[in-house]
Amino acid sequence: MNEEKNETHIAIFKGKTIRRKLVDNKWFFSVVDIVGVLSESTIPKRYWSDLKIKLKEEGFESYDKIVQLKLKSGDGKEYETDCADTEGIFRIIQSIPSKKAEPFKRWLAKVGYERIQEIENPELAQERMKKLYELKGYSKDWIDKRLRGIAIRQNLTDEWKNRDVKEEIEYAILTNEISKATFGKTVEEYKKIKKLDKENLRDHMDDLELIFGMLGEKVTTEITITKNTQGFDECSVAARQGGEVAGNARKEAEEKIGRPVVSEENYLSLDENIKKKKKKKVLEIKNR
Repeated sequence: MNEEKNETHIAIFKGKTIRRKLVDNKWFFSVVDIVGVLSESTIPKRYWSDLKIKLKEEGFESYDKIVQLKLKSGDGKEYETDCADTEGIFRIIQSIPSKKAEPFKRWLAKVGYERIQEIENPELAQERMKKLYELKGYSKDWIDKRLRGIAIRQNLTDEWKNRDVKEEIEYAILTNEISKATFGKTVEEYKKIKKLDKENLRDHMDDLELIFGMLGEKVTTEITITKNTQGFDECSVAARQGGEVAGNARKEAEEKIGRPVVSEENYLSLDENIKKKKKKKVLEIKNR
């Protein structure tokens, strides 16, 4: 089973978080998270352990329906976690007596169907993302740049994937090569400047930072294609060259405008009360 993305995604049901991961264009959900929501057990892991025994006695072959995927936990680390696709979760729900079962089934069906819609029409995914950014308080101009940056990034990682670059650590190294050449800082160093921890760096960049970040990745993509680079080493050279083009442009811009492009300012500096209201609206949308 090949994972399309390595990220742990969060879905929200009635204010409760449910971890999920996308595998071969199909959502797999954390069984323990769902058990915790439906059973309201204080020890969902133990509840699930007992339920697995019951399901097996009823003829539910857990080894066939349940898969182990690495999901991020509350401590920020990833652990092997029992997961099931929508069909498997529906079967598990039937064995949990809960008043929330029916509304949860409807929610689960909707979440799964949205992914199918997005595969058939990617613009729907962009529209949902745009709406969430708007509710968080970002301007329309910023959102347009952010979405464009996501598309440029996707094109670049697609090229890397086609050129025998392994996803996880090598992607991170190549991204750091571009970042160092563009901004003079690795991603982690950049995040420290903005006082970020687990947050997405790009979601806290201003317009100029986004623009130069896009330039570095776009030029890297063009160099990669034009020179037909293959493998990690050649892609690393292309990443540095693409970043250098953006870095030179950044330095010239800084000279003309009289200030550094890299800024400490970020979305975290918005008024906390405004952020709380925006966050509440985001949760409301996800719960629909």
